[in-house]
Amino acid sequence: MSLAVGFVGSRLAEARRARSMSAADLAAMSDVSVQSISKYENGKQTPRHEVVHTFAKKLTLSTDYFFRPTANVDSRPVFWRSKLSALSSDLERAAVRLEWLKELVDYLGQFFDYPELEIPLISVPSDPLKITTDILEEASLLVRSAWNVGRGPLPDCIEKIEASGILISRIHVHAEKVDAFSQWSDRFQIPFIVLSRDKASAARQRFDVLHELAHILLHKGVTTTHINNRATYKVLEKQADMFASFMLLPEQDFLDELYAPTLDGMLSLKERWGVSVAAMIMRCKSLDLLDDESSKRLWMNYTRRGWRKGEPFDGKTEKERPYLIRRSVEMLIGEDVRGVDDILKSLPFPIEDLEELADLEPGTLGAVNRGRAEPILKANTGVDGANVVSIFKNRP
Repeated sequence: MSLAVGFVGSRLAEARRARSMSAADLAAMSDVSVQSISKYENGKQTPRHEVVHTFAKKLTLSTDYFFRPTANVDSRPVFWRSKLSALSSDLERAAVRLEWLKELVDYLGQFFDYPELEIPLISVPSDPLKITTDILEEASLLVRSAWNVGRGPLPDCIEKIEASGILISRIHVHAEKVDAFSQWSDRFQIPFIVLSRDKASAARQRFDVLHELAHILLHKGVTTTHINNRATYKVLEKQADMFASFMLLPEQDFLDELYAPTLDGMLSLKERWGVSVAAMIMRCKSLDLLDDESSKRLWMNYTRRGWRKGEPFDGKTEKERPYLIRRSVEMLIGEDVRGVDDILKSLPFPIEDLEELADLEPGTLGAVNRGRAEPILKANTGVDGANVVSIFKNRP
């Protein structure tokens, strides 16, 4: 069979990382040599058409995927939760998901105008190691003010962040150590945040998204060199944790409602504040309500109650959901602008991957194709109350 002229080698490498597959794994499954895989990926050799079909089958992608040019990868660093302990293969898989998300957003941008980026400008030292606790607390108060949040618990954090022009997705990271990650995109001139939907509770997800917001607001000047320095990376992560804590639990508001720095006292506030008991323990420690010994005893009791595997009310509170990308896809289909087949021709990803990137329920797009879900999509596409619903550009 003839050579697959136009084959894009970098797509093969991308697909492998997306499926957490090594070159040796793919070679064994495809009956080609590891050396050939390397040459295909580096553009030094072109595979035959039947080999491309085999790759597509093994990697559960369309053959068209391997002939699509890739966009320039953003050079700014990605901020990873638990980067130091995560497997490199897990980070690579998640990084591909981020690039696929950008391709989806690029496609949707043909049809929708998204909110302009409006985030508070926070003055920070050029050296991130000089960012103080006072700067972090002032930044949290500035953001709460920009969100028109007075005293007490924060409202839907994801909604507020997306209203500011930052795009958010939730994916199945399938990695124990990767809870969330974010990146400023030079290509789109906006930040992206990706959350893991694998295990995080509603409270933990709120903390995660605010942690990533800290990187976006405070660490815009941070370089890859900073992140690759183990000691500096730990400081940056601690700063992001502190910012998230200050956002969720402002000192005076929190103290006014906490009747005692005990597990039960904190648990009584969990549902109202949308904050985990674990985060409250750390906040109490930072406010000097707990000394080292008291904190140690609390953590021991926390473990003894089995809360490290899941706190009370974790399954009761519904997680916040990103909606800009999801509603955009729903509107394209529900308003008969594009069908599922049209979208799949423009975006060479399987339905399952598209549903995940858009935060649609599994099976939604397949059901639409079978004529079973369109009424549901139409019912979900109204411009309802939220001031950041995607707005159609001039209808094609």
